[in-house]
Amino acid sequence: MANKDSSAKKIDLSAVKKINFAKLKRLKAVNIIAKVAIYFLLICIGFVFLQPIFEMISKAIMTSKDLIDPSVTWIAKHATLSNFKNAIKTLEMPGSLFNSIWFSALLALAQTAVSLTTGFALSRYSFKGRNFWYIMLILAFILPIPLLTIPRIMVFTEIESIVGFKVIGTIIPQFLMSLLGQGTYSTMLILIAFNFFNMIPKSLDEAAMIDGAGSFRVFYHIAVRLSISTILVVFLFSFVFNWNETYSTSTLMRNSIELVPNQLTLFDNNLTTSDAGSVNEASKMAATLISIAPLLLLYALVQRQFIEGIENAGITGE
Repeated sequence: MANKDSSAKKIDLSAVKKINFAKLKRLKAVNIIAKVAIYFLLICIGFVFLQPIFEMISKAIMTSKDLIDPSVTWIAKHATLSNFKNAIKTLEMPGSLFNSIWFSALLALAQTAVSLTTGFALSRYSFKGRNFWYIMLILAFILPIPLLTIPRIMVFTEIESIVGFKVIGTIIPQFLMSLLGQGTYSTMLILIAFNFFNMIPKSLDEAAMIDGAGSFRVFYHIAVRLSISTILVVFLFSFVFNWNETYSTSTLMRNSIELVPNQLTLFDNNLTTSDAGSVNEASKMAATLISIAPLLLLYALVQRQFIEGIENAGITGE
């Protein structure tokens, strides 16, 4: 037995000696080069997406002289924060900021409620014309917003003549469209909810109905409770869409409420100009940074839940 053990050890040692250490080193080197290449590619992609923000920050702290100086590219020679002061004054903050927050949140709540109920109905129930309404959702997603503006104005003008008070020029058109599934990108939000509810097994609904649960209890206790992260995604998408939407608010609301994105147009009209007579791009960049800051802050606060909701809703394509 002792001779067999010693011979086995000798075989193992000889096998170890035959390992090609040069090949292992080459594989390790290839692995390191591949990782470096991937990181470099990710850095390049990240720079492409972040470059506009870097440029806005750079220009926001420049003076008028820096803007017309061809030798100044990224780093300002005479850095200043006065551009932010001018931007805050022109944006009429904090009033316009408060208006933008409650306006976008109100429409987002309405769109989220409609998206969940519509998506659940299309996912769970078979009714006459179901496929037709699904096709209409796809078509509505394709149609551009400006194409629908004139018919909407005609509809709300007719509503004004019926109810006897002013509708266009108030928040009523935007709110009604959000409640009726015609808000900003409502179709996409409905499809997100529809896709998520399709991934929930229908056996859960059937088990709840056997225990005596009605449609509303199934919707609330099963669908809604399982889709908290997806609800957050739909709400955030809707909030951002309504925050950035300026076309509908200017045509239907007629700028009756001062909103931050709409106030940005003032920089092309009455903002101070540089010594060369051109529009002060520095103040405009400062105002743009201020307008997107709440969205970046909101995303930073719910980043983990947002990514989880994106994965659960199947938006990644997995």
